[in-house]
Amino acid sequence: MKTTMRDSIVYLNGLFTPLEKAHISIMDRGFCYGDGLFETMRACNGTIFRLDQHIDRLFKSLPLIFLDIPMTHNEVKHTVQETLNRNDFENAIIRLTLTRGVNRTGFQIDPDTAPTLVIHARPHIPNIVHQKGVQISLINTAASRLPGLNKNLKSCNFLLNILVQELSRQKGSMEGIIVDPDLGVTEGATSNIFIVKNGALKTPSMDNLILEGITRQVVLEIAQTHDIPIEQCSLTAEEVLTADEVFITNSGIDIVPVIQVDEIIIGTHQPGDLTCFLRNKFLKCVEASH
Repeated sequence: MKTTMRDSIVYLNGLFTPLEKAHISIMDRGFCYGDGLFETMRACNGTIFRLDQHIDRLFKSLPLIFLDIPMTHNEVKHTVQETLNRNDFENAIIRLTLTRGVNRTGFQIDPDTAPTLVIHARPHIPNIVHQKGVQISLINTAASRLPGLNKNLKSCNFLLNILVQELSRQKGSMEGIIVDPDLGVTEGATSNIFIVKNGALKTPSMDNLILEGITRQVVLEIAQTHDIPIEQCSLTAEEVLTADEVFITNSGIDIVPVIQVDEIIIGTHQPGDLTCFLRNKFLKCVEASH
């Protein structure tokens, strides 16, 4: 009998336990303040796609927020894989959450506090959005900034993203794209954005407002391999609205075509040719990784 999300096995601070028995303290700083990091990964036929890159990003982020973990890079990788192995999902989404753990009250960091590490998996269910395309919305708001840090870490402080996505959902959209008043189009609530114009692939350049998504990196690698012109540059809302094609990316949804932005139809109101080409190549990369 196949494992379901309800009876899946979770890794929690050194132990594997059924999901329904996996609990953390109400004093955990991840719960109290969103003080932590996370990674979301995709597995296909038992192999986790770009696992090294996800764990590399996690470990590069640790010193930026003054957080340490008593495990090596390889030990974390092994634990993520073991969590997947203990669940018999054919294809899965895996979430790793690392918080600063149970600490004294107040904001002061206690370096001697043991962190909380949780890893759980859920089935990855194919969605028809890839065939039909989706609607997204442009949300004019200041992109979130962390003092002295670039955006290339996945912080558990996700309230802005949640609100951006909810505002978009209320407009009938799957995703919201943040348009910063100073820097223009940045990223989605949970995704990176690409546009196609005159055969060229364009995406916002990396800065301290944009997370360098793993799927984003793979798309750029595929484009480079197939001599597709790439521009990592500043993007305006007008460029998105007048693009030939638009798509969004993240590890859970991979590459999703955008056929409408608010009230504006994109291209032919169907998934674009280059978008479909890139997704086909992306899926081959995922399948070839196991």
